[in-house]
Amino acid sequence: LPQDDWRRHRPRFQGENFQKNLELVDRVKEIATTKQVTPAQLALAWLLAQGVVPIPGTSRRKYLEENVAALGITLTREDLQQIDEAAPKGAASGDRYEDMSVVNR
Repeated sequence: LPQDDWRRHRPRFQGENFQKNLELVDRVKEIATTKQVTPAQLALAWLLAQGVVPIPGTSRRKYLEENVAALGITLTREDLQQIDEAAPKGAASGDRYEDMSVVNR
């Protein structure tokens, strides 16, 4: 992440948490590579297969086109199982946000 990226301050992007989360990303990248899609497309296709309609943001046309192409990706039960095993629910290391319970105390 660039030095000025706000995510650097989030627990998931610091220290050991960051390294563990990069391992999850690498596993997802491997699956995407075997399917000949990008990790973003795989993630969008996975969400769609769960009945979730994601609304991804993008600032570049090429990413918009990439996102739309995810609609054409069919994931088999085996694909879904492989993704769930590679990045199971709750596998991300670290909290999503800082603990704000001590602010102004």
